[in-house]
Amino acid sequence: MEFFLPFKIKPFPFNISYQDKILFIGSCFSEEIANKLEELKFDILQNPNGILYDPLSISESLDSYIENKVYREEDIFELNGLWHSWKHHSVFSGENKNDVLHRINQSQNAAHQFIEKATFIFITLGTAFHYELNMNQQNVANCHKAPSILFQKKLLSEEVIIHKLAVALNAIQLLNPGLKIIFTISPVKHVKDGVAENNRSKARLIEAVHSIIDLREDTFYFPSYELVTDILRDYRFYKNDLVHPNETAVNFVFEKFKESFLNASSKKIAEEIKKIITAINHKPFAKESEAHLKFIASQLTYIQKLENEYPFLNFKKEKEILSGY
Repeated sequence: MEFFLPFKIKPFPFNISYQDKILFIGSCFSEEIANKLEELKFDILQNPNGILYDPLSISESLDSYIENKVYREEDIFELNGLWHSWKHHSVFSGENKNDVLHRINQSQNAAHQFIEKATFIFITLGTAFHYELNMNQQNVANCHKAPSILFQKKLLSEEVIIHKLAVALNAIQLLNPGLKIIFTISPVKHVKDGVAENNRSKARLIEAVHSIIDLREDTFYFPSYELVTDILRDYRFYKNDLVHPNETAVNFVFEKFKESFLNASSKKIAEEIKKIITAINHKPFAKESEAHLKFIASQLTYIQKLENEYPFLNFKKEKEILSGY
């Protein structure tokens, strides 16, 4: 008896190793996967603008990294005592406008340098809906809880999505010809748009992405959305809000990610690192006991062994945690 639809992810014509530099950009689900890779010591840069959801905001952010855009005072605005950027998530917002601009431009420069040397970009699209400012039709990546009267909500057409993303991808390839782009669609449900509207939005994203992939040899698709909605297919794999996939679902997708992308050597290294992370997450009951001191010594010895074997790994954080036990 079959309990799951037969679903095999097509093999990719490449692997990811610890020597690769990987940019993740897009929805909060993108950050879930990026965080897991970062924990395993991969060279990751994620969301230099903060979380982004729609194709227009994502393509504009990519354009800004490529040109290494410098944001100025006229690019930010003050609302409720904080300075914000319409192009950035609220993690960049703050009381001091100079500090906000400094952090934004620091992130811009880091993204520009990273994308020049990156080997992969994972782009996770969340919704085909976007917001425009009424006063100048400027695309808004984040509304920052400003009054809704300031915005016009629109559903991007498939043609616009394809065009905007294709222009950004072409510019990326001019800057870094060897870079590969992998699209995913976020399984997070944008139910504030409406259930039917969310499904329409996701369908539009999926069709647009596959249209792009059909025309390009450097662009691929990883089925995060299908793994959650067609394989798991159950609200028990969502958090209590019934919108965001829970830890079990994220882990399931990440296991498929590793199977699909990591080469044999990287899988082996990742398993070694995972042992250390699991050990560190174990909370001691008696910090001064002989058994615990032996545990710390054995972990530090194991870390030293891995550092000697793989000099590109950095366990500074783990050493500090163990030293503080």
